[in-house]
Amino acid sequence: MSENRIAFVFPGQGSQKMGMGRSLFDAFPQVRSRFDEASSILGFDIARLCFEGSTEELTRTTVAQPALLCVGVACYDVLSARAVTGELVAGHSLGEYTALVASGALDFGAAVAVVNRRAKLMDAAPPGKMSAIIGLGREQVEAACKRAAGAGVVAPANYNCPGQVVISGDEMAVERAETAAQEMGAKRVLRLPVSGAFHSPLIAGAAKELEQVLLETEFRRPRCPVVANATAQVVEEPEEIRSALSRQMVSCVLWEDSVHNMVNKGIDAFVELGPGKVLSGLIRRICREAVVCNVEDCGSLEETLRCLR
Repeated sequence: MSENRIAFVFPGQGSQKMGMGRSLFDAFPQVRSRFDEASSILGFDIARLCFEGSTEELTRTTVAQPALLCVGVACYDVLSARAVTGELVAGHSLGEYTALVASGALDFGAAVAVVNRRAKLMDAAPPGKMSAIIGLGREQVEAACKRAAGAGVVAPANYNCPGQVVISGDEMAVERAETAAQEMGAKRVLRLPVSGAFHSPLIAGAAKELEQVLLETEFRRPRCPVVANATAQVVEEPEEIRSALSRQMVSCVLWEDSVHNMVNKGIDAFVELGPGKVLSGLIRRICREAVVCNVEDCGSLEETLRCLR
């Protein structure tokens, strides 16, 4: 259908929004089946929360993560049913689980169960803060974190795109790193609405517990390669996948590196599958030449199909 070499990418926590997935749910029976299966595993009506839940409810880690998984898989289902295929897949943080479902490495039901457990572990982790530093390079942000280290743990958590690095750690240390970054010329510092220091050593205990959950979960070789957050490299063997998911909890998400790697492998078009356009915006800043489109509802599905013809 398309001459483009396509990668599918899946967003993570923070992209959730009220009403997400509703138009696809109403239009496609297979999407309703996905939501029904997820609700039976979770023990609550995930569709109701996606469509009618308040912003406060959807922001909760234990709701946001399984909800984003469901919506991302729904978007993948309806696009793949129209004969659009991806050569590579990747996801940002939670989105890596959605990518694994799309690749065939992980069954949807198993993914819902693992993500549900992951969300609960992250929600119960020690408190911490995350903040986006805008307008500084990696080395400058790393230097700001080092200047704040006396106040506790703080380190880069996401290398999102040039000039955007998220830091994570103890609240006092994050505050000091924010101040240091502003003194170094950061254009903006944006505190993220999360309750924990995700992708930092502070949640090592949660990562250890998740490791056991992953050992009990069946993974297969994917139909198409998956680019892992923790290394920005392709993972294909089940043990590689488990290791990458375990490391991801406490490691920096190498999103900018992942996009560069996909482009170096010949990818020239990216389709973001899930609510919003967060990853689309990052990809445009990383690779201006790439075709970037998204699927989050029936309208954007048709637009993407036209874009890729």
